[in-house]
Amino acid sequence: MDVNSLRDLAALARGRRCELDLSQAELAARARVSRQWISEFESGKASAEIGLVIRLLDALDLRLAVTQAAPPSGTSAVDLDALLDEQSAP
Repeated sequence: MDVNSLRDLAALARGRRCELDLSQAELAARARVSRQWISEFESGKASAEIGLVIRLLDALDLRLAVTQAAPPSGTSAVDLDALLDEQSAP
């Protein structure tokens, strides 16, 4: 699943928690955070600390992978080195 916002990540985590049939309190104990933090995170609180988010994902047996985004459709990547070589060629 592509995650493009904190809200996406929160929805993914909540869905996984429900799949595992865990209450917020049970997940909080596993992740060593408060139940209140879980509740706030699942509601998309913008100030979630990345370290706590990673602990939460670990408690849900999830891993975070970061990949380079594809260029927006309708545009193509430009090879600046090739373009400069073309301009400087006699």
